[in-house]
Amino acid sequence: MRHTILIGTTTLLAAGAFVLFGGVLRESAPAAAAGISSANAFQSTFSTARNTASTVLRLQTALRVNPDDVRSWALLGLVYQQRARETGDPAYYTKSEGALRRALALERENATAISGLASLALSRHRFREALVLARRAQGLSPQTARNYGAIGDALVELGRYREAFQAFDTMARLKPSLSAYARVSYARELLGRPGAAITAMMLAVESAGGAEPAAWANVQLGKIHFNTGDYAEAARSYRIALAYFPGYAYALDALAQAEAAQGRPRQAIVLERRAVDATPLPQYVALLGDLESAIGRERAAARQHALIGAIRRLLEANGVKTDLEVALFQADHAIDLPSALRRARAAHRDRPSLGGNDVIAWTLYRNGRCAEALPYSTQALRLGTLDALKFFHRGMIERCLGNRAESRKWLVRALDLSPRFSVLWGPVARRLGT
Repeated sequence: MRHTILIGTTTLLAAGAFVLFGGVLRESAPAAAAGISSANAFQSTFSTARNTASTVLRLQTALRVNPDDVRSWALLGLVYQQRARETGDPAYYTKSEGALRRALALERENATAISGLASLALSRHRFREALVLARRAQGLSPQTARNYGAIGDALVELGRYREAFQAFDTMARLKPSLSAYARVSYARELLGRPGAAITAMMLAVESAGGAEPAAWANVQLGKIHFNTGDYAEAARSYRIALAYFPGYAYALDALAQAEAAQGRPRQAIVLERRAVDATPLPQYVALLGDLESAIGRERAAARQHALIGAIRRLLEANGVKTDLEVALFQADHAIDLPSALRRARAAHRDRPSLGGNDVIAWTLYRNGRCAEALPYSTQALRLGTLDALKFFHRGMIERCLGNRAESRKWLVRALDLSPRFSVLWGPVARRLGT
């Protein structure tokens, strides 16, 4: 994952969720739902808080007065995860684990704390662990929708898509919400149906409560537009996100990509620098370096790329597995390609998903092992996902194998879908595919 969301039309909310097997796969309208059930204690504390930093302080104060308050420990662990998302600081993951394990020490079968550990494992890219925990939470609380979301998220990264979509289906039936709509949208995108994905994500936007969730949902909506080449509409969604949450790093990074795609690299650099200053995630730093390189600032690019190692070490120190992301960065930039391949293989063992297959295919290609890369690329495309970068990777693998006509077909598909899909590789696709 991805991704990991209120303004709304009551009519749309009351109409119910788009259920995966009733809506994503068959497009039949689901039965009208009675409406969204009232939020439980966790969600009312967590999703509507305008300032999670103040929520942290309030819970910490309550726990100093009553250190045996299981509910407050569990909520604190969950709010720490929200802080991690808002700030990009992985130290909040370690804090979250401490709070959640304190809750379990007080109450061994606390479903909220177990569910929180499942979501933490997902954030740390520990998907098998997340699946075990999410199923444990679901066994304790089978009517809690978010447990099915965590189960589905883990199954997606483990490459078990039909099971994942069934879990999302159950989640959407139990509780139509931003989280459910966003997962339905993602499933539709994986199945190669971006129009239907946009419909579901618009429901997520309308279901968002609070500034950060509304910003997040608009960023996700914008990304679907970006991935299908509608860069102006993507930029509009990102600016709406920034209106909800000024300085939101996820929106700044996404808007930088949209600006670059519309031929404004210097504006893109300004935005990406703001994203990096706010939340120095590896992918932001890497993109900033690529943008600097695109306008000939090679020294500035090298400085940004040199930071990736330090950020990786910080993430890993807080329990985050980074093999997939680091392998892709190394492969893209031809850095220690044998090491990149080892990382890609380790990542694929952990997460044999579409993304895991694509990264190992690309890393094998960059190591000159194109025949070995081809089956992984086929697996990466097996659901019919419309993804220009995956199409580009396939085109380059076919070219390496001497299949020039097949290569051009895939490169043209990438460009037809999203002609400026990548600062780094878009120009290569345009040169070879046109």
